[in-house]
Amino acid sequence: MLKENFLMKGKQTLWIGIVLLLVVIVLLAGYYIYQQKQDMSELVQQFDLEKEALGDEFNELSTQYVSLQFEGNKFSVSNDSLVSKLESEQVKVQRLMEELRTVKSSNARRVSELKNELETLKRIMRGYIQQIDSLNQLNQVLTQENKQVTQKYRQSQEVVSLLSKEKGELSERVSLASKLDAGNISARGITNKNKATNQINKIDQLAINFTINKNITAPVGEKDIYIRIQKPDDDVLIKSKLNVFTYENKEINYSSKRTIEYTGEEMALTIYWKVEEFLSPGTYRVFLFADGNQIGSHSFKLEK
Repeated sequence: MLKENFLMKGKQTLWIGIVLLLVVIVLLAGYYIYQQKQDMSELVQQFDLEKEALGDEFNELSTQYVSLQFEGNKFSVSNDSLVSKLESEQVKVQRLMEELRTVKSSNARRVSELKNELETLKRIMRGYIQQIDSLNQLNQVLTQENKQVTQKYRQSQEVVSLLSKEKGELSERVSLASKLDAGNISARGITNKNKATNQINKIDQLAINFTINKNITAPVGEKDIYIRIQKPDDDVLIKSKLNVFTYENKEINYSSKRTIEYTGEEMALTIYWKVEEFLSPGTYRVFLFADGNQIGSHSFKLEK
């Protein structure tokens, strides 16, 4: 009987021990699971923060690419090949940003891969920044050189303009110096008996006397000397309306002309006008022309 009681107590003690052991095991397991959940929760929060920070970096990188692509504050991009590369990298950044939005924070492996790709893109962008900076420095040098070339060109144009002006003035002076000049101009009426008179009813011809002065700069050779005799009413004495010459880019009538062989030396000349029309008393004026220039003038009076 005592033996049976002892065995029963021994079994009860064993079961109690087993139960206590199981309780301990359950408690330990529960604590371990709780601890794992806590650690996992902290890890997920950490991954969430890393994912958020990674997203911010991607956004910043995308903004920098846009800034580079569309002439930001510091750089301006004018190289077509570089612009194409920037656009390609910007598209890649946007694609990774979209993937980052959909990837789970618990996917630590992919988050880590995205982080590595971000660093790669940063290195690429730094390379582009250096290229753009170099291009801008070169552009500044070229711009400065262009300014210097433009300034030198303007200076040379000013010199050319000044030389052209001086040449024009010199040509004008030479032209004026080479212009014939008539002096000692006189006019008188002549009767049919070759006597001088200023009485209109006795005049058979008008004689215009003058001297072509010496001019060694004037072109030599055959020259036409024209005279225009203007009556008191300003009409010009002419024999034919076809008798014209060029003066100041216009065709005008002349009264009479004489062709001479000019040698550069002084020449005394007389040009006659045969009176075949009615002449009124008053002041007459005579104008002399040669080589398209007026070379002299004179006025005289005729009486009744």
